[in-house]
Amino acid sequence: MSAAAADWLPSASVTASGRPVLSTGEVERNLLPLVDLEPEENPGLAPLRACLLALTSHRLIFLHEPSRSARGLPLATVVHAYPPHRRHSHNPLRSLFSSSSSSSSSQHHRIRLQISMPPARSEVVAIVVTCKADVDVFFGRLLEAIRARAWEVAPVAAPSSGTPVAEGAAPAEDIAIRMPVVGVSGILRMEQESWESAGQNLQDAFQDLNALMSKAKEMMQLAEKMRLKLLMNSSTESNSNDEEMGSKQDMQDLLLSVGIVSPVTKETAGALYHQQLSLQLADFVRIPLEKAGGMMALVDVYCLFNRARGTELISPEDLLQACSLWEKVDVPVMLRKFDSGVKVIQTKTHSDEEVFARISSLAQKPDALQKGISPSDAAFTLGIAPALAKEHLLNAENKGLLCRDVSPDGFRFFINLFNEIDAQNIYSQKPHGLYNAWISVAMASH
Repeated sequence: MSAAAADWLPSASVTASGRPVLSTGEVERNLLPLVDLEPEENPGLAPLRACLLALTSHRLIFLHEPSRSARGLPLATVVHAYPPHRRHSHNPLRSLFSSSSSSSSSQHHRIRLQISMPPARSEVVAIVVTCKADVDVFFGRLLEAIRARAWEVAPVAAPSSGTPVAEGAAPAEDIAIRMPVVGVSGILRMEQESWESAGQNLQDAFQDLNALMSKAKEMMQLAEKMRLKLLMNSSTESNSNDEEMGSKQDMQDLLLSVGIVSPVTKETAGALYHQQLSLQLADFVRIPLEKAGGMMALVDVYCLFNRARGTELISPEDLLQACSLWEKVDVPVMLRKFDSGVKVIQTKTHSDEEVFARISSLAQKPDALQKGISPSDAAFTLGIAPALAKEHLLNAENKGLLCRDVSPDGFRFFINLFNEIDAQNIYSQKPHGLYNAWISVAMASH
């Protein structure tokens, strides 16, 4: 049963590539494939079957990938979580004649949750894990998320209500009597105090580090809000001057590079790492592709994606494997390889015919008819990198639209005039068309 049928759970949003949409401050903790959610006491609640379970700091999200529908179970409703236990197959003949390896595959784990549902109703549901996964690790992270209660606002620490200290008096720990260091016991006591001091310093350091990381996530969330607001304003306000539009564009570029709040990692995704990485990459690259005209070099995407992931860097092999998985899922982007071997990422709506039309228009200008166009000229017109512009020019040459001239100064491309030459009368000159325009430019230059 798809996640859409379980209307007793709140619905959860899904991105265009099929990943759960996280709310503000929500971070992904773990993923499990092929998970069922079964109500144990109330047959009126519809179960969920064969879902991808995403544990976040706020919810348990059950995503039915074929229908791209999702339901979320807030962790705030979990009253108690019971440790996982195995349930074996009830077929005695199968367990008798099967090997140990095959019998282990017939086992599945159940994690029972007692949840509180409105209005003041308690239910018991079971998360049934049918895949080979480290359920104990998942359960440990589930308990950590429940205890952390990230969905609540952290209260401000109040001052201790102990006996007030007189003005000018030293704290109690400062006036404690210092025992002299005497004998072996004194040396041991010094070592103990040294270890306690080092432990306290480490604890304080990690508290500061955790505070810094939480503030960094808050800054990334704030930057994302500002970027979305700027995008909305740029689409609704068309009367602003060029200077204001330029500053807004610069601000969008800066905010776009701030980072991904919850990047997919091998620790959280496990065996689903490359699959989930490919979906997150498809969501991330959508806006840069729109700004780049629908196509970007793979090396540029690698740099942008790694910069957005912060310290969770990925290898080029991981990026290639993630891009190769796009052929098996419905995402709006694809990996493309040119004849020269250059690999790019482009949107599926990208049209080579539109690019060829712009290149052809550029090559028919009077100056281009005389001197040709270079990859830099095409890059300036198309608004892309010269390396990609060169690939488009070579593609246009393969289509018969351009002719190439190779010189010590590099490649230059001219409009193909051979298409207008009459094979039956090659010396006849037409009074119109590209050939006539080229003759006119050539005569004017002498």
